[in-house]
Amino acid sequence: MIRNLAICASLALSVATSFAQTPASAPPAPPAAAPAPAVPKAWESLSPEQKQVLQSYQGNWNSLPPERQQALAKGSQRWISMTPQQRAGAQQRFNQWRAMPPEQRQVVRQRWQEFKSLPPERQREVRDSFNRFRQMPPERRQQLRQQWRQMTPEQRHRAVQGMRAAPPPHRVPR
Repeated sequence: MIRNLAICASLALSVATSFAQTPASAPPAPPAAAPAPAVPKAWESLSPEQKQVLQSYQGNWNSLPPERQQALAKGSQRWISMTPQQRAGAQQRFNQWRAMPPEQRQVVRQRWQEFKSLPPERQREVRDSFNRFRQMPPERRQQLRQQWRQMTPEQRHRAVQGMRAAPPPHRVPR
């Protein structure tokens, strides 16, 4: 039970991992050098597909900061390369994000930064725990969430520490 509750603790820490597209087996990125200054990207230099995705920015594209232009251009390219199912999922997550109050968005951003600051092996463990949690039946997930809410901060901390000390669960092939 404590192990399952600890999975919920990992879920809280990794709420934003569902937004990540990097597979758990990907090697860690090399340390980045100082970022190059952003260069403005002319609207005319975008591909026709990118222009279609970014059409709502056409009128004020040149007034956007270069960093924003680059981020939007990169995001549009990523959108173009998605399957329809991936696009539907991304749209759903975006709508959930927009529906969040600003305070909740800030908590998610903070947790994402905490997650990204973890060593790669710990990130992998958190992702694995999160995936195990998502694969549970909805009733079991709800039960664990309720138990987690009823725990004191000290109990939650102990549960998370217990999860880190315990070996991963042994899965019996079906």
